[in-house]
Amino acid sequence: MRRPEIHSLAHRHVPGRGPVQVELVGRGLGSETFLVSRDGLRYSLRVAPAGGRRAPLDDSWEYRVRALAGRAGLAPAVLAWDPAAGILVARWVEGCAFDAGAAGEAHNLARIADFLRRVHALETPEPARAAGPAEWIAGYERAIAGRAGVVAADGAVLRAEAGRRLATLELCGPAARSLCHSDLHALNLVETGTVLVALDWEYAHVNDPLWDLAGWSRNCDFDARLSHDLVTAYLGRRPEAAEWARFGALSWLYDYVCLLWSETYLGQDERRPDFAALARAQRIASRLESAPGGSADEVPAD
Repeated sequence: MRRPEIHSLAHRHVPGRGPVQVELVGRGLGSETFLVSRDGLRYSLRVAPAGGRRAPLDDSWEYRVRALAGRAGLAPAVLAWDPAAGILVARWVEGCAFDAGAAGEAHNLARIADFLRRVHALETPEPARAAGPAEWIAGYERAIAGRAGVVAADGAVLRAEAGRRLATLELCGPAARSLCHSDLHALNLVETGTVLVALDWEYAHVNDPLWDLAGWSRNCDFDARLSHDLVTAYLGRRPEAAEWARFGALSWLYDYVCLLWSETYLGQDERRPDFAALARAQRIASRLESAPGGSADEVPAD
């Protein structure tokens, strides 16, 4: 989106009367996020550009989730929401991104486990957006159908393995369902003193709560031992065999969904290559291809 358009949106929707200063801080599928400074205060302004691949603010689901999480202290407070304009304004969270290098430390595993228990305890807004790995996979496969792949990967092999993993979930039987953030990684988690606040709830949906643990584990590149410690901290006990099998399947599928997301994202505008995102996608593809069983097939021995 052109700078004059962003300044115009910021003037109209961001609280205050003074001039605005705008800085692009993030870009995703069909949305851009800006840091807006006005009257000595700072805000986040997320915009769904006209003609974007998808408009994440096309209904009230995310707004209701964000408002709910904000009241619980789990997300930034939402100040303005205009689905027609495709904008969402929230308070800027003052703090620093979670230290990914320390994610595997015992006290941080406990903190993340506690944070996710609080997220999963939130009352789900109705009507709920419910989805599972199969739905995410189908959606991204439709988005990239007919396009040459950006990431070097054996698509046929990975699709077959994804089918096997989905079958494993079916064999594990029904799981509990709760509100999941679905995109939790170090850059989406802000340290504000001793409090953690999660950003970017646009992918929130109702799913097996182990999906969020699988996502954090994969995004932090945990091995089997750290993944097992995280699940144990979350459950307050060692996972049962069926739970661990489900977590293993979800971990592999989370990586695969991230790979498909990357293909969608990297292919939306080849004139603005995101080399960091491409490098991460290539690492994920290598992990999926070299260890199709994932990192959580067997419970680590004591």
